[in-house]
Amino acid sequence: MKTEPRILFNALWKGVILFLLANLLFAGLQPGGLSRVSVYHSVFPGRARLPFGENIQRSYNLSLYDLDAMFASLALRPEKPADEFRVLVVGDSSVWGTLLRNDETLPGQLDALGLTCGGRQVRVYNLGYPTMSLTKDLMLIERAAAYQPDLILWPVTLQSFPRETQLESPIAANNRAEIIRLAKKYGLALDTAGLPKAGFWERTILGQRRALADLARLQLLALPWAATGIDQDYPESYTPAARDLEADSSFAGLSGPELPADALAWDVLRAGMTAAGQTPVLLVNEPILISQGANSDVRYNFFYPRWAYDAYRKQLGEMAAAEGWDYLDLWNVVPEERFTNSAVHLDPQGVGIVVEWIAPGLMCER
Repeated sequence: MKTEPRILFNALWKGVILFLLANLLFAGLQPGGLSRVSVYHSVFPGRARLPFGENIQRSYNLSLYDLDAMFASLALRPEKPADEFRVLVVGDSSVWGTLLRNDETLPGQLDALGLTCGGRQVRVYNLGYPTMSLTKDLMLIERAAAYQPDLILWPVTLQSFPRETQLESPIAANNRAEIIRLAKKYGLALDTAGLPKAGFWERTILGQRRALADLARLQLLALPWAATGIDQDYPESYTPAARDLEADSSFAGLSGPELPADALAWDVLRAGMTAAGQTPVLLVNEPILISQGANSDVRYNFFYPRWAYDAYRKQLGEMAAAEGWDYLDLWNVVPEERFTNSAVHLDPQGVGIVVEWIAPGLMCER
């Protein structure tokens, strides 16, 4: 009995030493392969869109910053069947599908058309992610190359272009090394100085406990996702996008009437087209709500004063023509009543209108 305190003490200090050693090894090695270990595909089906969510109990989903883990959870796999014509759709929440079921989204409706191309079945995958940033889109396009796409659809809107907001997307802000790599590779004018830098402590198990917990939660949510197909919270009601607007003509700190070219991240747009390599890209200026309410002579919607959006459309069209890009301008094809809780979020019928415009651009036959 007298030896019990000594045994307990020895066990305690050995446990502490082992824990410290484990933290040192974890911080030094940074085992990135851990993020790619997933119960999706091996036990449960992959998700139809990238993980994003704030209410785990209602959405069976969560937001995390680990791109490897996010992609590992997708139905999209690096291996491509020989008879598949693979289309990847990159973009913001309008592509991801806020308030939409997976089969109601742009990728979902395109996939359901049953198109074929050169004798191959057209399969369309959703790589959209909520938050507006061309730099965030660039990160996803870079990763898309590993999945052997035959075509990339890239819907964009002016709100993704301001240079000062490029790194505000959480998955950009929390992937400092990746952003710095992209900035160097493509010569991008991105201000990376403010991005959080991971010191030694942040690289340990303790410092990474939130990220590790999120990784575990993502795996645990595979079962309810597989059982229900639910991956976002669908409220019974929502606040509709504003139709009556403020008499404010400012945009991104600018008051017009000119939109300086250096205010927008055109270099990031070019980088995205370059990152696609030999894969064709269809660049789409996505539809926006065109209000008929108060002060609609000043602003198209909550996001855009008319002068700024008109200048953006002109610059984007001129650049696409000069660069020889495949470009489709759909800014005004969806009527006001088909928008939901944002000036860029569509209901299923609004998405259907966009599908009618984009499907012929796939150069495929039913």
